[in-house]
Amino acid sequence: MPKIGTKAPSFTLLNQKGEKVKLSDHLGSKVVLFAFPKANTPGCTAQACGFSAALPRFAKQGVVILGISPDAPAALARWKEQQRLAFDLLSDPDHKVLATWGAWGEKSMYGKKYEGVIRSHWIVGEDGRLLDEQIKVSPADSVALAEKFLTGS
Repeated sequence: MPKIGTKAPSFTLLNQKGEKVKLSDHLGSKVVLFAFPKANTPGCTAQACGFSAALPRFAKQGVVILGISPDAPAALARWKEQQRLAFDLLSDPDHKVLATWGAWGEKSMYGKKYEGVIRSHWIVGEDGRLLDEQIKVSPADSVALAEKFLTGS
């Protein structure tokens, strides 16, 4: 799991179009990377649509937004089109990147334990260093916390 102030773990994943996207493609810009469990579910839709609605404010600051989940590119493409999301959604089907970033682990629902995505977000600086992380963040709080961190208010 990365630590604040250290170089963010690099990755290359396929986006919703099946194109390779590298974190290093965005050096020189701040990046908000958010992890979500499953496309087209209520909490994930709330989080992604919240980031999409905030995109103009983030873009004014030169911030790039990327979402990441274990969903296949085709499922991400359908969801992106349906919700009119204006940023790349990245597919991590074997959850290796999610695990490296600390967003894959034990969860519990109705008393049953299982492994899954821990909803989170990170902010990576222009130089590729981790500036902020929010692990186990609620969909409603994720966007507000990222904005607060980036604006300082």
